Amino acid sequence: MVPGDGAGKEVVPEAVKVLKAIGAGLEFEDFDIGADRYLATGVALPPEVFKDLSEADAILFGAVGDPRVDDAYAAAVLLRLRFELDLYVNLRPAKLYDARLSPLKDAERAVVDLLVVRENTEGAYVGMGGRFKKDTPEEVAVQEDVNTYLGVTRILEHAFTRARREVCMVDKSNAMAFAGGLWQSRWKAIAPRHPKVASRHLYSDTCAMELVRDPSQFDVIVTGNLFGDLLSDLSAQLIGGMGVAPSANLNPETGRGLFEPVHGSAPKLAGRGIVNPVGAILSSAMMLAHLGLEAEAAAVEAAVVNAIRAGDCTADLGGSLSTSAAGDAIAKRVGERAKA
Repeated sequence: MVPGDGAGKEVVPEAVKVLKAIGAGLEFEDFDIGADRYLATGVALPPEVFKDLSEADAILFGAVGDPRVDDAYAAAVLLRLRFELDLYVNLRPAKLYDARLSPLKDAERAVVDLLVVRENTEGAYVGMGGRFKKDTPEEVAVQEDVNTYLGVTRILEHAFTRARREVCMVDKSNAMAFAGGLWQSRWKAIAPRHPKVASRHLYSDTCAMELVRDPSQFDVIVTGNLFGDLLSDLSAQLIGGMGVAPSANLNPETGRGLFEPVHGSAPKLAGRGIVNPVGAILSSAMMLAHLGLEAEAAAVEAAVVNAIRAGDCTADLGGSLSTSAAGDAIAKRVGERAKA
């Protein structure tokens, strides 16, 4: 467990509360990684802690980020774990559990049950580039988008393993001819290998438009690191906001996995007892499924759905419960199911 900063410190304990209620026999080890420690020691992720995390069966992660430190700190924790553990698959599911949470008017088209499969170790997030003549009127900034044959191939292949009916590949190859050209060539080679799964391609701007027009059309969306971040945040807003959005960072070959809510440290909300724990709890359900505990994962998700529909949730979902009380409501349902 790595609660991290801000909202992470509030939601990870609620996820653990639910995991203990399900009775899956998990063992927990808590790691103090956060901005306070970084400011005191100057070290974001100590080598011995990284070693322990790399040997864990799974990592339940909260969030990193604090107004007192720069973005380099967060990158030294979360991006380092993603890159050095080679967690190249980022799964961001979006399911609408209650129609009242959708901002879309058309009830039929507002049905959302999709999965964004995001390449997680390449793209714009590798940090390649630079600023020449910084802070002058002649400044030039270059940000490179890195795509490799291996990285594109393996994320496309993985997307087909997750599909129920269709994989939609998203890029911007009409404007990014070099990166997009690699995605296009690998897509044209890989899609025909999976004839039982429908496939299509959309440009990223068109995909964003279609998600708003009719999200029910999508099953699996596979794309690069940057577009995956943007489209998964849009998808989250269609199901009730960032507070209900879970994610998994996986390496299917090594079995390593890091599971975290999408909402980040949310410094403006943290510490007030109002942060929604559902994203973290659903992330823990994804962790259970990754560990082979499919029935337990389904039980956690069912408890979340029941609590939301009953109004036993935080204010952002229309309820009146605190973070802890919302976690209690879900843990109670999970516990009752475990005893049945």
